[in-house]
Amino acid sequence: MQTVTTKLFEYGQTEIDYLTNVDQTLGAAIERMGRVEREVIPDLFTALVHSMVGQQISVKAAHTIWCRMQERFADITPQAMATATVEAIQQCGMTTRKAGYIKSIGETVTRGEINLAELYELPDDTVIKRLSTLRGIGVWTAEMLLLNSLERPNVVSWGDLAIRRGMINLYGLTGISKQQFAQYKKRYSPYGSVASLYLWQLSVDR
Repeated sequence: MQTVTTKLFEYGQTEIDYLTNVDQTLGAAIERMGRVEREVIPDLFTALVHSMVGQQISVKAAHTIWCRMQERFADITPQAMATATVEAIQQCGMTTRKAGYIKSIGETVTRGEINLAELYELPDDTVIKRLSTLRGIGVWTAEMLLLNSLERPNVVSWGDLAIRRGMINLYGLTGISKQQFAQYKKRYSPYGSVASLYLWQLSVDR
């Protein structure tokens, strides 16, 4: 099986100290949990496909499909996805619609209609707008690329159910409004991505 190259999201004591100082509850959780590691995918196209695979399904299901894709395709590249049939991609376990989106984006990148390398130099909002022009890509998927590939420091996604669940668990809430979420996100800034790493873990580990 071809294994996609990954690395760990880089952060250090500066981020930990900041978050601990601005939010005692989160700080206590960080101290209790220790360092949380998050694998990221440096290759932008591979990371984009990985985020698309994870759209609106459980982490477990996404992992299963991703393993099948790595088994089926030698490399998760624009050329590989562009030349694959929709059926071949779909047979990894996703919907035909999602498989079609992945193939379409492979074709778009192969034709040079979007240059993913340019995203490295663009601010977060512009990256989200640029990616959202692609079929099958919304704000959540773009935000996952920002965090899980570009390693941007301040990503806290309202569209991520696990992050919202992590906030609810952390603060002992019964639910969370978009306004409450925005207040916490502002508090974590400019190191929201590290907060997200802990919130993901807190969504399953109270």
